[in-house]
Amino acid sequence: MTLTLTESAYQSVLEQATKDAPVESCGYLLGPDKEHATENYPMTNIDHSTEHFSFDPKEQFAALKYARSKGLRIVANWHSHPASPSRPSEEDKRLALDPNIVYAIISLAGQYPVFNAFKIEQGVVVDSISLK
Repeated sequence: MTLTLTESAYQSVLEQATKDAPVESCGYLLGPDKEHATENYPMTNIDHSTEHFSFDPKEQFAALKYARSKGLRIVANWHSHPASPSRPSEEDKRLALDPNIVYAIISLAGQYPVFNAFKIEQGVVVDSISLK
């Protein structure tokens, strides 16, 4: 599977992750179908942690309501790893409870940002999703 990300959605994620660092940043990628993400829906990391994140349930509901009002769907949830690689941590895998969504991680740890996406089922990475 490939997930096509518009340049504006990618830039929005990158700007948010950079601004929030060293705290992990998070949000949803929205799009018209499961293979296209056209916008970032920024969320608040209510944990304000450098090592993990949690969504605000009220913001999650607002994101779903917004997506539906625009004829979009939540394609992926994403978060940043300000100081570690773009791969799911053990905590990320344990907390990835929805097998129908893509989990994306942007790493700011290297010279250049790295953005990868994954399908996770029952705590196991079952597929790496190509981002274009």
